[in-house]
Amino acid sequence: MKITPLPVVLTLGLLGLAAAVFAQMEGGDRGVAPIDSSGSFEVTGIDVDVAAKTADAARLGGWRLAQRKGWQMLWAKMHGGASGAPGLSDSDLDSIVAGIVVDDEQIGPNRYVAKLGVLFDRARAGQILGVSGQIVRSPPLLVIPVEWSGGAPRSLETRSEWQKAWARFRAGASPIDYVRPSGTGSDPLLLTAGQAQRPSRKWWRILLDQYGAADVLMPQVRLERLWPGGPVVGHFSARHGPDNIELSAFTLRVESSDGLPQMLDEGVRRIDQAYADALSMGMLRPDPSLIIETPVDVSALIANEADIAPIETGPDNSSTAIAGGEVRTYTVQFDTPDVSSVTGIEGSVRGVPGVKSTDTTSLALGGTSVMRVSFVGDMATLRLGLAARGFRVDEGSGTLRIRRLAPADPSSAP
Repeated sequence: MKITPLPVVLTLGLLGLAAAVFAQMEGGDRGVAPIDSSGSFEVTGIDVDVAAKTADAARLGGWRLAQRKGWQMLWAKMHGGASGAPGLSDSDLDSIVAGIVVDDEQIGPNRYVAKLGVLFDRARAGQILGVSGQIVRSPPLLVIPVEWSGGAPRSLETRSEWQKAWARFRAGASPIDYVRPSGTGSDPLLLTAGQAQRPSRKWWRILLDQYGAADVLMPQVRLERLWPGGPVVGHFSARHGPDNIELSAFTLRVESSDGLPQMLDEGVRRIDQAYADALSMGMLRPDPSLIIETPVDVSALIANEADIAPIETGPDNSSTAIAGGEVRTYTVQFDTPDVSSVTGIEGSVRGVPGVKSTDTTSLALGGTSVMRVSFVGDMATLRLGLAARGFRVDEGSGTLRIRRLAPADPSSAP
């Protein structure tokens, strides 16, 4: 029996490992770049059914009708109702529409039936809507999409339908600042499905610094195929942080494999909404353990207690330790039916004695926005101050919810 020397075995093993790594990085069936990261307003699910003399005329009429319906839907979304939407001509709509998204269409000799989406240019449409061209967004968050199929997980190791769905998603209008890797280069080696299960902060810091992100999101889907070509059940979960914390979970089903892309697109949309809701509730903050801070040696700064002397401060001193209490930060949720309500409520809150500053961190016109309030004192004192300014205040777990009292509300009486 011939025995191969140990150095030769190690050399062959290293060469084989290098070849495997090279093959994993250079595989052709990998990499899906995001198709659109613009900040357009998007309206989806518009059904049109138009008849005309020719197929082209019917299709053009369907797109015109989708623009009109889309404008009404966008106005209702931003202002809490379709009433009051300015009537725009087709030429005016053409100037603010950035594109038409065709979800499904059937074209006949003189009829056009389709389900469409409309993209409105944020800068041009925003001027008419009365909203700013910018939206409050989260810190940059790295996305690692994990798909379980056939009992095995995969992320960016091979091109998957789940990765394609995230690449198709138009994230510009989302309050979440997604960092979506394309899956090429070193991505398949670094952002694996196994990495999502590792709680080590040291390795996470290296990855997040390389991709320019503050934290990580791990949207997952587990696919169950009842039989080949038959129904597919998808179990979705929105996960966040190096500890893989589940924020939301739901299940979707399609009756055939042909509907899998549509199901995954809907799953991405719902997970994005779950992340947006978590952001508005203050649950999507970057993990403090991912921030590297150099410890301060207090003993090196202060030789002895005799060196400590009181500091005289004037009325304009901005120190957080001031007479009457410590400046603390609280989260306040408030209704914002329109643009004017944002500035009005911010001004009222700033008028509460002890409030040092207010900052709207999450803006949701027609819904509930979130404000960060710096206040001298505890939450109970802030609650009393807000009530004195004419708000009804509800206290949750570390959060205050304020609403304007109606003039005839008996609770507003002294």
